[in-house]
Parts: sequence; C-alpha cells; structure tokens
Amino acid sequence: MPDGEEVVVRERRLHVGVHNGLRFVRAPQVTVLVPEAELSPGGSWGVPSSGARDAGQALALRSRIQLSEMVPHPAFGVCFQLEYVFCSMGRAGGKALSGSARGEAADMRSVRWAVWSPVPGTGDTEVVLPLHGGARRGPCRALVYQTPLSSRSSRQGKHVESGTVQFHVSTVSEEHLVTAAEILCKDRDESKQPPTPSLRVPTPRQVPVSPRGPGLSVSQLVASPRGTGQTLQQDAGITHLEVDLGSPDAEPCASDQLRALPFTPLQLPMAAVGLQACSSRVSLSRASLARLHAAGFPDILDCNQEPVEISEPVELGSFNLRLEEADPLQGNEIVLQFLAFGRDAQGSTEGPWPRTVFLTFQFYRFPPVTTPRLQLVSTDRGPATGLAVLAQLLVRVNEDGTLSTRPPGLQLKYMVDPAFLRPGEQRWFLRYLAEHSLQIDVWDGDSLLHVGSAAVKLEPLLRQGQRAVRTYHELEVATTEYEPDGTVMGREALRHGALRPLGVRVAVRGRLHLCLANVGHPCEETPGQLPSQTHIVTAPDSTVTTPRGSWRSPNTAGGGRTAWARRLVDVDNELEAALRSRRPEGWPKQRTWDLQVINAYRDHIKGESIYQMLSQAITATRTVHAVLGTAEFFEFALKNPYSVQHTVTIEVDHPELSVILDPREWRHFKELTKSVTPVEEDMFHLRDDLKPQVYLRPSETVRIPFKYQTFSADPAVVAAQGPAGLGTGANADTHSLGKSGAKQTKLIQVSFQVSGGKPIALLRVKVEPQPHVVDQTFRFYHPELTFLKKTIRLPPWHTLPGTPVGVPGGQPEMFVRCSDPDIICETKSLGPGEPQDIFLKVAGGPSPQIKKFFVAIYTDTWLAAPVQIWQFYLHSLQRLDVACTAGQLTRLSLLLRGTAAPRRVQAFTSHPQELEVDPNGAFLLPANGIQDLYIGVRPRRAGSKFIYLNLVDVESHQLVSSWLLCLSCRQPLISKAFEISLPAGGGRGCNKRITYTNPYPSPRLYFLCTNRPDLLQFKEDSFEVAGGEVYTIGLRFAPSPTVGEEEILIHINDHEDKNEETFCVKVLYQ
Repeated sequence: MPDGEEVVVRERRLHVGVHNGLRFVRAPQVTVLVPEAELSPGGSWGVPSSGARDAGQALALRSRIQLSEMVPHPAFGVCFQLEYVFCSMGRAGGKALSGSARGEAADMRSVRWAVWSPVPGTGDTEVVLPLHGGARRGPCRALVYQTPLSSRSSRQGKHVESGTVQFHVSTVSEEHLVTAAEILCKDRDESKQPPTPSLRVPTPRQVPVSPRGPGLSVSQLVASPRGTGQTLQQDAGITHLEVDLGSPDAEPCASDQLRALPFTPLQLPMAAVGLQACSSRVSLSRASLARLHAAGFPDILDCNQEPVEISEPVELGSFNLRLEEADPLQGNEIVLQFLAFGRDAQGSTEGPWPRTVFLTFQFYRFPPVTTPRLQLVSTDRGPATGLAVLAQLLVRVNEDGTLSTRPPGLQLKYMVDPAFLRPGEQRWFLRYLAEHSLQIDVWDGDSLLHVGSAAVKLEPLLRQGQRAVRTYHELEVATTEYEPDGTVMGREALRHGALRPLGVRVAVRGRLHLCLANVGHPCEETPGQLPSQTHIVTAPDSTVTTPRGSWRSPNTAGGGRTAWARRLVDVDNELEAALRSRRPEGWPKQRTWDLQVINAYRDHIKGESIYQMLSQAITATRTVHAVLGTAEFFEFALKNPYSVQHTVTIEVDHPELSVILDPREWRHFKELTKSVTPVEEDMFHLRDDLKPQVYLRPSETVRIPFKYQTFSADPAVVAAQGPAGLGTGANADTHSLGKSGAKQTKLIQVSFQVSGGKPIALLRVKVEPQPHVVDQTFRFYHPELTFLKKTIRLPPWHTLPGTPVGVPGGQPEMFVRCSDPDIICETKSLGPGEPQDIFLKVAGGPSPQIKKFFVAIYTDTWLAAPVQIWQFYLHSLQRLDVACTAGQLTRLSLLLRGTAAPRRVQAFTSHPQELEVDPNGAFLLPANGIQDLYIGVRPRRAGSKFIYLNLVDVESHQLVSSWLLCLSCRQPLISKAFEISLPAGGGRGCNKRITYTNPYPSPRLYFLCTNRPDLLQFKEDSFEVAGGEVYTIGLRFAPSPTVGEEEILIHINDHEDKNEETFCVKVLYQ
C-alpha cells in the first residue's frame, strides 16, 4: 500500500450458491451485509469508515435467500463466500483531499468461506458453521485471507477466532431451501489485518427484504489488473448494490412511479352453475301415454325388434359401474327423440312465439349437430296459433316449405361401439353418461333468434343390465337476459345455494318434450378395432437387413409386403416432363435419348433416395389420438448405436409436442398411465436455444418422455348466425363415432442428432384429432369491434364431474386454458376456502360474426386432463344506443346496405311488443343498394335493457345484419295515483273507470297503453275528446294467480304518441 493512503471498507458482500463439487449450479446470489449497529433504531445508515475498529462487530443479512436449484443429494452443498470491497483514499501531507482532487480505488477480496451439506428429511433448523480461510482449497477458487494466529487450543475456540456463520434454514414442499440469516462480523483493525467474521441467526423480527443483486455490486467501475484481485477505479465515487437499504422498493426511480392502491373491481361474476336438469324426468299418466301413442311417434325397437316401453323414474345416482362393465351387450345405440315444444303455462308471455324451431347440441365426442327446421303443429294437425297453447308437435318441413308426411318428431341415433372407441374409453363413456348433462339450444327457425336453452341428465341412459331403457323428459327452456354492467357494492347474494348475479334475469320460455333411449347390442370383433395402447415407443433395429430381391417389411414379423412394378413416368412427374421434352438434333434414335435422360435422372436423385432409405431404417411411428386440452403421454426408447459416448440433441418441429424435462411432471404422468419404467433425475441439459440434450453411454438405451397437448380447436370465427347452418347436413339419423373422419391428420417429426447434425433415430408422430366433450355452453351478445370483459364464478370443485375424490390438503387450485391464444383467460383465487373466478377478455369482430372458443378447466398442476370444457359463443352485433321514456314511442331509422345479390329480407325483433319495424313484412333489398329501416321503440319499464334485431334472408334463412339496441329508459312523470284491492287466485276480474279532461281548447285524439297488458285491458285503445271536455276511460283488471302488490301505469299519449300524462294504479291482490 503506498504511503499516505488510508484503506476503508466500502461494502461487505455475501455470495450464496449451490455447489455440486465441480462448479456452482447457478451463479451465486449476491447480497449486501450491513453492520448490526446500523440496523438498530436510531442507527446511522451511512457507510462505516475505518474508525469502526471496535473489538466485535456483527454483519447482518437483511433478506431471505431462496435456493430453488438445491436438490437432496450428498454431492450438493450450500457455499457461503464473504467478500469485502476495500477503497484506498489518497492524502496530501497527511490531510484528506476534497472535491475532485480525491481519488478512490476499489479492490474486492475474499475474506472467508464455508460449505454446508443439508441432511435429508430435516425441516426448519438452526445451523452454525465455521468459516475457513488461508491456503486451503475452497469451492470459490479464489485467494482468501489467512486465519489469524491464535493462542487458543480448543477446536471451538479456533472456530470462534476464525469466524462462524449462523443461519436459519427451512425447506418448502418443492425441496427448495430458504435461508434467513444475519451476519455478525468481528471487525478488527481493517487497515492492518483481515477481519474475522462470525455469522449467526437473528431473533425473529420483521425486517425489510432486499432483492437479489447482480453478479457485481460495484457497478460502473473499470477493472484493471492489479495483483491477483480485481481493482476498480472510478472518479465520481462508488455505486453500491443497494443504494438505499431502507427503501421498500429497490427499482430505480421508484419515486417517479405511481403506487397502486388495493382495489378490487366491482364487476360481479356470473354464475357458472349449469341448467337445473335433475327434475326433468316425469312420471306419465295413462292419459299422457294415450296422447303420445295417438300422436303417431315412431316406436323405438330393441335388439329383438320389440318396442321399448317408457320406464318409471328412478332415483338418480344409484347406478352401478361394475354392472355396466359386465354387461354382455357392450354396444350402445343412443336414441334422442324430440317430440314437442310448447309455451310454459306459468312462464313469461313476452317475446314472439316461434312458428318453426331448430335445435343445436353436441353429444359426447360426436360432432356438433344442427337439426333441420321443425314446424310447431297443434294436435289437430293445424298450425299453432295464440299465446295460451299446449305443447305442439315437432314436424319436419320440406324444402318447398310444406309439412313432411313422415311421422312427427325428430329421432337421432348414435352408435357407440367399443370397436370404434379408444382402448379404455368405454369407462370414460359410462362416466360421461353418469355425471354429465346434455345442453340443448332452441332457436327460432325464421328469425334466427335464440329462444332458450335446456339441459337433461344423461344418467337414465345407463341400462344397468337391461336390454334397453327409455325415459320421457320435460325440460324447461330458459333464456338469460343480461343488463348493462352497473356498480354494485358488497358481496353477491346466494339464493337457494346457487349464485344469482345481479343484473341478470332468467325467464322460462317454454318446455321441450323428448325421450331418451339406450338399446344394447352384442359386440363382434371387427378388423377396425384398435390394438391395445402402449406408452413406450421402440426405435427400429438398424441391424435388421432386407434380403436382396425381397420386399418384406422389417416392421412386420414374418409378413410380406408386395409392390407392383410401375412405369417410371407414373412414379415421378419431373421425369415424365423430361422424357416428353423435345429430342435435340443429332440424336439418331428416341430410345437412346430416353435411356440417357433416365440415367441422368437416376444420378440426380441417387443421393436423395439413399438418404430416404437410411432414414426409413431409423424411423419409428407413433399414433396419437388427440383431444382438446388432454395431454397424451408416451416414452421413446432411444439407443446409442455407437461404441462411444454421445450427447444427443432432440429437435421437435411442432410446439404442441414437447419433451418432459421436469422429473415431477414425468412421475405424475407415469402414475396416471401406470407405467413401471424408472424416472431419472436431472436427465436433460438445455442448450442456449432451449433444445434439450441427453448424454448416452456406448450402446446405452434411455427412455425419452414426450407429451402432446393441443389447445387449438375448430376455426374460431363462424360467419353465420348460430351454429353450422340449417342445411340437410344433419338429416342423417345415425351418427357413428368412428366414421366422422372430418379432422385432418397431422404429422410431427422428431430428430435425435449427435454432433455434426447426424441423426441416430427419427420419430414420426401421427396426430389424429378427435372431437371433445362440451360440458357447458355460454352465449354473449356484445357490440361489434369492442372488448367483452366477463368474470365467471367457478362452481365448487367437488361438484365438477371428473374431479378426484379425497384430495389431500383441502380444496385444490383450479387452472384454465383457452383454445384461442388471442383471448385473455385467467383464474383468480380469493384466498383459502373462497371461490375462484375466471376472467375473460375477448375482442369482438364485425357484425354479424360469431367468435367461438373453448376454455378447459383443470384441477392438477400439470394440466393432464381437463375436468370440464366450456364452449363460448360471442355474437358481435351493431350497437345502437337509444334514450327513451317508458310508454312513449321513440322513432329511429337504420341504414341497410345490400349484398352482392338482391335478397328478400325481413326484420325480426326479440321484443315485438316494445319494438316496431317498418316495413313489417318481407321486402326486397336491392344488390349493393341502400335502404332505410324505420323502427319505433316503446319500452314498458324504466331502466336499462337489451333488444336484439335481426335482418334475415327469408329464402335461404341466412343472417344479413344484426343489431343490439341498448335502451336507457327513464320513468315518466306521474300526474295521478290510484289504489284498488282485488281478490287473488282467479275469478272474472274487475271493471273500473277513470276520467280524463282534455286541457286543450281544441279536440284531441289520444292513445292508451300500459306497462302490464297481462293485468290491465282498456275498453278502447284510443279516444277523441273535445276541448275542455271530460272522457271516461273503461278499465278491466285481470285476476292475478298470486297474492301481492302491483303498480300498473296508464300512459295517455297524443296523436304523435308523445306522453301527455301517466296515471299509476296500485293494485293489492288479497
């Protein structure tokens, strides 16, 4: 050290990392140590100078250190390295230089080190280790100050003299080590001799957490080779790892960042509980059976061609799975027979009653079905008219619009035979019938508006040893109306044990009558039956040779493959084009020219042909039957064919196929598939390009775990309203699971390469996509080109079909994945014991597009198989905001743009009592033309409401345009109020009269309307009264079936339908 310079300690650092005996597993974590005196209240946070030379000073580590790379193995240990940053300060004549004349040189030196090997199986514990120094070889490979000489003879005394490290360690569930320690150092005369540190565990207290620092704490300093250490020089001083140890936010410029306050969005979650389908099965009386028989529905025959009788209801949940598996009739013919549809007697009378309907649903893994249009026909074979009607029969409609002469009803059959199921899928199908419901959507065949949805339990389809079963069901068809989102404070209310979100109104529109049947059939061994599935793929043996002149395939034991000889021009198009080219001049014969071309062509493709033959010899094939969201696991037996060791790089050309790198995930899938092959820890090494590598000894064989999982489904955007279309594609009465064939096979290549890019094995994965099960369907109508943000509450995990029983640790965490990567889908947990919500953010397209996507719900961390799959439809509509008054007509106009061809169109609305259109019937929309559609809005209730308006091609039944009318309706001013008491529970009603005086001097024409036409009727809908005269309005109040109180508004409008006055009648039904 030059004379006239003073040495101070600017920083004390601790390096902590996991060492495997050869090197650090990861770069050690670097933290800054602080003297314990500065941690006490009132202590100074300045950097200590050389004046702090008291006999004993402690260095405290103020943060927790988590070592995620630590594994329970004797070769792994935790290494501690204590490092000091020294600075020499120049003096001039014994006086310190000030300002810019002062210079500092930073030098980092290792002071002490220690290594600790944890004992497997220990939890939270206190550890005390001696610190080492001197010429001993340490794991840090750095020069360390020697241990000071001491007169103490005891071993414990030497440890104290050289310094100790004391810390508290705890092990989390993933076997990662978390240490919390304070470092206490006995600082001697720092300018003359190295310090002797001592590390011990602090008493439990709340201390701020320091973030993990970079590899070098003294940044922005230039290193210069001076001696064996690193000397850093800077003119403007030293930049430390932690500028302010007391700051809770270590990010730079934290004072410029706005701090987010705790805030919970007030958007209420929707209920994800499915439609109630438990009480849909009813017991038929003899009169009902007689009506069914008289209607002429076709009989359902069993395997002996005998009619299957409708069975009586039994208690749900009483099935026996073993009885189903032992049934000799393993073939299941599932029959869905849709009989009739009628308005609910106690349901709402709002909305148009459809003339024709069609149904959409998806059964098991079969493709989605859209039925043909079915007309509602009354029992006397005439068209159904009126509001108060019973159930009408469903009758098919011919292409010309006439009724079909077939028997009434619609019958669909599904053949579920084990010959077409995957191995082990029979049990899955039985669980599907036992635990799931069939979701059915009912649509208006003319307006293409959604009438409602229904659900039916599939458990009655389990035959339980019988030859055939048949049950009758009456389903409630309900529709859900969503009001605009509003600010709601507090928690949501639970009603009848299920979440009922605010701003949502559920109305029963009608009842759907159907029969479910399952006819058993004996199974026969068919050539198309899939072989037993194995989870191990073996590479082909490269030593197998093919005899010359033989076309036997080495992949088939003893089997021969015969190939017919073909002409060369039929094999390759390029050769055919060359042979047909014009022969150059100078060649005497055409045959000689052809032979020359063939010879040149053979030389051209010889290298490629040889490469293809060699590749075929080392190629193995694996077929994967992929289902949305379900991971397909298999192992590939990779063998090193060389007599020397190699590091093999695995390259996969598709992101949906991946190598399982985590041994915990590998072990999880082996437990699910019941594989008995061993699991090897720390098997793979990742290159810089994230391609896995595996080390193979000479002639060694290892098993490489693979996982194929796809979240992509059908095209996300559907160009027509509702599902697929109304064509004849669904007219086929029988659907087979093994004959769909609509999906395209995908080929994925996996290459196992050694150095130089030479492949030693190839794996070709053949992916055959399969339809998936849809457990629940959601439909949202939203303005076009806007974002839909919804929160859906997940039901309790134990109510989801397919969840495991007796999960340790209480309620498991749920995970979600979406089929569309452009959709934000995440789950939020509100804490232990609290429900979980799914948050969706979807970008809508232009009207009338429909975005279709799926959400898979998991209860396991590795996302092996979803417990449920939800289907979502986002209908994009043109938005029109309307501000209006209840009971008053508001007129608007919409601009219609014609398509490339002229069309006969008609406007349909979801609320014809509140929305009028002009023209009211069908009209011609010219090609590429513009036409106005006039609408009149007269809402009955104040508040916010959605009304849907569709413009439909009446000939092709296609949707041309669609609008979403967002009504903001205010209450009119009430000028008079009345009160009346009426008996409840039926009767003939009551007649009353009220008077109205014309306030104008001239005669006026007035119109009457009310918000409750079901409870109040007028003697005359309009009247004319002279100026200043009094007119008596006749009222007739209809009886109410229930006891309660109703407020009925009477709107008196002028000749322009503007509100003049509003009377309020309070009716007490007693």
